[in-house]
Amino acid sequence: MKLFEDNQLKSIRDNLIKNGETISIAESVTSGLLQFAMSNTVDTIQFFQGGITAYNANQKFRQLNIEPMHALAVNCVSEQVAIQLAVNVRNKFQSDYGIAVTGYASPVPESGNKLFAYYAIAHHTRTVFSQRLNAEPMEGIGVQLYYVNEILRSFAGVLRT
Repeated sequence: MKLFEDNQLKSIRDNLIKNGETISIAESVTSGLLQFAMSNTVDTIQFFQGGITAYNANQKFRQLNIEPMHALAVNCVSEQVAIQLAVNVRNKFQSDYGIAVTGYASPVPESGNKLFAYYAIAHHTRTVFSQRLNAEPMEGIGVQLYYVNEILRSFAGVLRT
């Protein structure tokens, strides 16, 4: 069973290595799965600086310096939070790119029982991409895999432009 789209991972790896650039990742809803995906290619050491899974609000504040007033008002799930996470993980790991994702993998009252996530891609001092992903209910880790593969597809596209 294939979890990740190999062609996207290969494209990301090839572009980052070719350009001498690196990446770091901050995630919550995907629980480290995006970092796991990034490590599933050869020569990962050449471009992947590392990542952090900050699941609760307190750790997002402490480890990644997100602004607490907005974050608490939205249960740490918004485009603004995703952007702050991407920028701050990039700074923390001193990488060229930072990717972050935050959202819901199971229906809860805080999400209106909907499944969605926000992710952002930062490059040096600017956000180059951010988006909301809406997911259909799925069993097991299906929603998380959907988020990860969509983020990989987007990041590969960003690197090609």
